[in-house]
Amino acid sequence: MFRRDLLIGAAAATAGLPRPSIAQPARGRVLKFVPQANLTSLDPIWTTAYITRNHGLMVWDTLYGVDRQFRPQPQMAEGHVFEDEGRICTITLRPGLKFHDGEPVRAADCVASLNRWMRRSPMGQKLATVVDELAAPDDRRLRFRLKRPFPLLLSALGSVNAPIPFIMPERLARTDPFQQIREAVGSGPYRFKADEFNSGSLVVYERNPDYSPTPVGQRSLLAGPKVAHFDRVEWHIIVDAATAASALQTGEIDWYEQPTPEIQQLLRRNRAIRVEPIDPLPNGAILRFNHLHPPFNDKRMRQALLPAISQEDHLVAIVGTEPGMYRMGGVFTPGTPLASEVGLEPLKGPRSTERAKALLREAGYTNQLIRLIGPTDILAPAALTQVGVDLFRRLGVNLDAVITDWGTVVQRRASREPLERGGWSVFYTAFGAYDFLDPSGHFPLRGNGAGAWFGWPTIPKLEELRDAWFEAPDLEAQKRIAEEIQRVAMDELPYVPLGAYMSMTALRSDLADRVEGPAMFWGIRRT
Repeated sequence: MFRRDLLIGAAAATAGLPRPSIAQPARGRVLKFVPQANLTSLDPIWTTAYITRNHGLMVWDTLYGVDRQFRPQPQMAEGHVFEDEGRICTITLRPGLKFHDGEPVRAADCVASLNRWMRRSPMGQKLATVVDELAAPDDRRLRFRLKRPFPLLLSALGSVNAPIPFIMPERLARTDPFQQIREAVGSGPYRFKADEFNSGSLVVYERNPDYSPTPVGQRSLLAGPKVAHFDRVEWHIIVDAATAASALQTGEIDWYEQPTPEIQQLLRRNRAIRVEPIDPLPNGAILRFNHLHPPFNDKRMRQALLPAISQEDHLVAIVGTEPGMYRMGGVFTPGTPLASEVGLEPLKGPRSTERAKALLREAGYTNQLIRLIGPTDILAPAALTQVGVDLFRRLGVNLDAVITDWGTVVQRRASREPLERGGWSVFYTAFGAYDFLDPSGHFPLRGNGAGAWFGWPTIPKLEELRDAWFEAPDLEAQKRIAEEIQRVAMDELPYVPLGAYMSMTALRSDLADRVEGPAMFWGIRRT
């Protein structure tokens, strides 16, 4: 309670203080935004960090885009034709598409981009298992030859799950998918201003004058015409919540992506500001283990923590105690078809640190080092990390808590080195609702070892069940498989599900037509 009072007081106190003005063109042509974190990677295929995904949505476009009913709609594609009972799919590009460097978009660019994406995306990895050939017969057509029909092909190409299948120039798309690209050249609605980029301070985008929005569909999630109403979008990296809130109140900032719960209380009192869910569905929170190195390469060590873990403690740290802002749950997004209570018993009932300590001893814990990496500058992971540090200290383990900025965590969690070489044991993070809807794009739920998301668990049974889910004939069969997936996940613990919470955003009331979903900058306009 003291922390919240302090932040509210700080925001109110700084509201009247003089601040240096940010030189701008006419206000109506510029949108000023405070993102959830600093942008440290420009490559939305290499990392799943949402700040980089949102950057990708500015710069790059996709062949298709799913709407809120998860139906794929054409974007860069003019259309497609299926032949040979669904085993051949030919996609034709819309004419006149250009990259930001003036080069035309060719089918060869799409082939190289999709091949790179299929190496990193869970959905792409599944698609790759059924692709016999992906080729470009000419500059406007790309052709999939499949071993068997894959009904989710177009949905995969329009997926909202990070990494999104963005189309890049072939010269960039040929970069090893486990190495970062260093340029941001796409064909999307905005161009990245590399000459104004100052990591930790400012990211600038200019409207792409050559962008041609799709002429079909209604604007919905990633589907429909992506019309940019602002000539310039500026991301101002403001780590201090009170400072960001003050800038929003005075109109120096138009949109604050992730205000803290206590700051939301303050902003709701201002009629010039709207506080609303950034998306109707809740985000999922997790505790992720490193399965490569001790102590959490041992399943018993992972399981030992469960009696001490309170989902509610973690969720309240993110959103506060307001009713309806969080829900306990499992590995799939609460309130969606595959969500269930199966196997969640270890996370229910009274919590016991002493029981967890005893289980750690039984599992062979003898004061081995546990390194927790976490951030201070991004709302949900920072709040979760604070709870986690307290939890591990109450367990009496040999804890090394390495608290840095989110960009450093994003880079460091990719390391597979053991602890003595700077590696890590655990970290906390959160995912958007769409990543946890089903097994197709669910990163932390993979068990494919070296090909899995950071943490690299090897759990063959999860992979078998995931494959079975893709082959399920109907929703009821998918639900049964999803229950078994959750049962296996709660036994093997690729991660600990910590429930789900509503992510709130705040923007000036004169902004209209914001597209619900990730922070997207088409459609939104100033009234």
